[in-house]
Amino acid sequence: MNHEIIWRHDAEARAHRLPAAWLVDTGACPANLTERSALRRRIGREISAMQLGQRLDSVEISHDAVGRPLLVSAGNGQIHISLATRGGIVAVALAHHAVGIDVEQVEPGGHVPLDLLHPTERVTLLTVPASEQAFHFARLWALKEAWLKALGTGLARELSSFAIAIGADGTVQIDDPEIRKQRPPLASTTCMEKGGQLFAAALVVRS
Repeated sequence: MNHEIIWRHDAEARAHRLPAAWLVDTGACPANLTERSALRRRIGREISAMQLGQRLDSVEISHDAVGRPLLVSAGNGQIHISLATRGGIVAVALAHHAVGIDVEQVEPGGHVPLDLLHPTERVTLLTVPASEQAFHFARLWALKEAWLKALGTGLARELSSFAIAIGADGTVQIDDPEIRKQRPPLASTTCMEKGGQLFAAALVVRS
């Protein structure tokens, strides 16, 4: 597995290799969960067809037994997909291994629920200036949800049951007692601004 994740902000920009992620401002304002689901599936199909060089009508997104999105297309070659939506922004990840992606809206001045984090994450977050805590929390939360998506467990697990550390250089370490004997996952984060609102996104790929 390559040790670099490609991020794109244009739904029509093809990645020269995988894993890759697209963080796209669709300009849409989905009003409910049904509209959000339809939006991310549509964008996911369009990006997958573009990346795989296939016709849009030959690409479908289904779900596996545990509810993860499943890319169905001719000549797929076992490409894994993950999808997320927040505030009209759609995040799409494609990889040759199990993958998870998430996007979170930063809430400046909002309450940071430290009690939902792992103890080491709480300690680290409290060292961050108060004005920056909302962003760091959103980035951390996006990583945690992306990791659970890559595992296929969803939110069935407590997010405080594992710890994530983000280095000053952006490197990510995931300390999960359930996978310590496996190869460490590949993880990356990015952010996007939309109308003065900041969003944090994260992608995690399992080997």
